[in-house]
Amino acid sequence: MKDYRLVPRISEAEIMEQVDRVAEEVNRDYAGQSLLLVGILKGAYVFLADLARRLTMPVEVDFVRLASYGQSSETSGEVRITKDLELPVRGRHVLVVEDIVDTGLTLDWYLRHLKHLDAASVKLCAFVDKYERREVDVPLDYVGIRVPEGFLVGYGLDFAEKHRNLGGIFEVEFLE
Repeated sequence: MKDYRLVPRISEAEIMEQVDRVAEEVNRDYAGQSLLLVGILKGAYVFLADLARRLTMPVEVDFVRLASYGQSSETSGEVRITKDLELPVRGRHVLVVEDIVDTGLTLDWYLRHLKHLDAASVKLCAFVDKYERREVDVPLDYVGIRVPEGFLVGYGLDFAEKHRNLGGIFEVEFLE
């Protein structure tokens, strides 16, 4: 593995400000309703936990794990569910919570999959929108931050399963 360093991009305080803002939007939109939060493993668990604690409506939490990258850093375009939901979706308001959206291919596939489960509504919440890498238009209803580029880690985002535990978000800079 190449040597690299981590360059600070977004502080813990900035992250919490954005989580608060997103939670206010979700609380407004789902006032008087209950909500099923569906976290995309592994990366979304940190954001989902922070978001869930700020929501004022009754919430249930479930997780799904999707595989599309295999051992590569580039998506294969083929998506598999390796851990499925345990709670029923039919007739529920579902908020899919993701750590980062870049190409949009995996989420596009999963949103189409969820439609077949007859949810009352499905919306998408991502902490990081890496919009310049988008290959498929996915409807991001709630977004924490938008970044044009960079390989980011921290706050659930990983590099080879490392750095998810960092409180801030850092850019991986590979050394020559």
